[in-house]
Amino acid sequence: MASTWIVVADSSSARIFAAPTPTGGLEELESFAHPEGRMRAQELTSDLPGRAFDSVGAGRHAMESEVGPRAQATTVFARRLAAHVGSARARGEIERVLVAAPPEFLGRLRDALDDATRRAVEAEFPLNLVKLSAAQIRARLPEKLYSTLAPRG
Repeated sequence: MASTWIVVADSSSARIFAAPTPTGGLEELESFAHPEGRMRAQELTSDLPGRAFDSVGAGRHAMESEVGPRAQATTVFARRLAAHVGSARARGEIERVLVAAPPEFLGRLRDALDDATRRAVEAEFPLNLVKLSAAQIRARLPEKLYSTLAPRG
């Protein structure tokens, strides 16, 4: 039976809740850990950046990545979480999704969602609620989570 999922996440963990009724409590379904999201950039890389010579002269400089190791680890986690939610939506397990995450991770997660899953996102909350209890999370969300009308097309 299709239901509503509340996805609460940050760069190092995520929790998925079911919301069986628009005004009732939340039931925790599963959680994900991503310890790399708490690591320092130095812990995520194995060596120093490469060096390059300037095209003219004897100058050398360090090569820098366009995306830092922390940002890359966060993007990988966002994609993993988005793939999980997208698979559940494709199997018909969910008809709508609400997402609560800090603004930066919320943007990464939004970018990682496929188009059909992005359309299933009924609301986004730029809040870090991942460490709160289910009751505390529910208290921070609107009284009525979703419309009881037929699912959107």
